[in-house]
This record gives sequence, structure tokens and C-alpha cells, in this order.
Amino acid sequence: MADRPRTRLHLDTPLAAGQAAGLSGDQAHYLRGVLRQAPGDRLLVFNEAGGEWLAEIATLTKSGGTVAVLERTRPPAPCPDVWLLFAPLKGGRTEYVVEKATELGVARLCPVLTRRGDVPRVNLDRLRANAVEAAEQCERLSVPVVDPLADLDDVLDAWPDNPATRDRPLFVAAETGAAQPLAAAVTAATAAGGKAAFLVGPEGGLHPGELDRLAKTPFVVPVGLGPRILRADTAAFVVLALWQALAGDWTSAPGQDARPPFR
Repeated sequence: MADRPRTRLHLDTPLAAGQAAGLSGDQAHYLRGVLRQAPGDRLLVFNEAGGEWLAEIATLTKSGGTVAVLERTRPPAPCPDVWLLFAPLKGGRTEYVVEKATELGVARLCPVLTRRGDVPRVNLDRLRANAVEAAEQCERLSVPVVDPLADLDDVLDAWPDNPATRDRPLFVAAETGAAQPLAAAVTAATAAGGKAAFLVGPEGGLHPGELDRLAKTPFVVPVGLGPRILRADTAAFVVLALWQALAGDWTSAPGQDARPPFR
């Protein structure tokens, strides 16, 4: 019995047994130049619609390549519908947030401009590449959506009229003021439905004007993260981890999905 291939690639094309799927130039370079793989070697390919498949490298060139799709190893599975709104951070920590939030199963990543935020732009292509790479490594079947950077006020203005958000509570990580304990708020939201979004502000916290507006917004639920002040990236990981533990997909044991032996 062969071991499960360790290499996984996200392919944004339909996957079906007996079909060929194309590789980008970057993917072909990664397989050939970094992993030293060649035609005939096997790997796993996946996407949200098709699930995960065993595949075999057919061709590799400088401009791309192809794989032969062999058999499905995992069927498509829904991802917990939790979003993360976050202020971009300095020093590579924005990429770190994207990477770890992907590992924690976030469905959508929404970088937002806040009044105290000190990073006015992001490299969207790089963030999306970070999300793909993290999804490949952590064995999830989907890649989170990464939205362009948007002003927080604009996001809040559009929230009630957007079908994807109008019935989605927005939990705001609050350092001060009236706030529910995070676990209690998540438990209550679980009883009401499966959608959620979390907002984590920049280093230094949200501006008083932003906090005042959020406090007056019906779909916003301020939540506390305990007696200590957390760094912005730490707070993002805390809210996602607790959500997954109480309302997401951490209630099932590892390896419960059916994975056939490899031949």
C-alpha cells in the first residue's frame, strides 16, 4: 500500500476521474524546481466544488503542465461560515494572520481600514497566494475568499443590504466597555444560526468614534477576550479558535472523513 502523497495543490478547475487538469507556470516550477518531482509522480489536487483527488503528473514545462486525475480521496465538505474582518498589521503580520486564519478554517478574510490603522494598503495577490498555500498545507478542501481592502465605515454601511451579511452577526473584539464574554456570545449565536463574522481592530484598538458607531449598530455584538490585552493577531486567532470549538467543525475527531488506501 502506497503512502498518502504529501504534496497537495489547489486547482481552480473542475476535477473528475479520467480527466486532465492544467497547472500554472508557478505550480509547474514548484513541482519541478522545488520538490524535484517529475511525470509519473503522484500528488493530491483539490478545490471546494470537487473535493480532493489523487492525481499523477503527466507533463511539466517551464510555462505549465498537466496532471491526470485518478480517483477521489475526499468528497466536498462545507466550511464553517465564519468571517474575519481585521485591520492590516505591520512587519509581515498581515500575511501571518491570513495564513493562520486559513488554518483555523475561516471562510472569508476582509481586511479593513480603521482610523488608527497604520497600514493603508495591502498586496491582495500576495494575501490570496498566502491563503492558497496555507490551505494546501493544512488539508482543508477550500481556500478562503480574500476581499480587497475596504474602509470599515463602508463595510458597515453595506452590511444590512448585502444578502451574505444581513443576517450575520458581527462580533467585535472589545478591550473596554460593556461586552459579553466571547464564549457566551458564540453559544447564543449558535442557537440562532450558523453564520458569524468577527472584527479585530488594529494595534492600539479601534477609535472611540468607531466604537461609538459599533455600539449603536443593531447587528454588532461586542465581546470580551478576557482580562488581558491581546495583540491584534493573537485576538484574531482566539476568536476563530473559540468559534470552531463551540460552533464550527472542531466537534468531530481528526481523520473521521473517509480516506481510502492508496495503491
